[in-house]
Amino acid sequence: MAKLVEPGHYRSRSEVLRRLSALDASLARGLADAQAGRVKPAADVFDRLEDKYRRLATRSA
Repeated sequence: MAKLVEPGHYRSRSEVLRRLSALDASLARGLADAQAGRVKPAADVFDRLEDKYRRLATRSA
């Protein structure tokens, strides 16, 4: 952990631990969702994102 705190990436060891704990919790939620079938095919998500950003690009042009 010192390698993360000393160069200034994080303010303290406890901040590193909080971030790791939050990451662990997020991973656990994601795995639980996947195991329960609460997922969407990646192609559907990518298509939706492409449509969204294409619309945004045409609005700002």
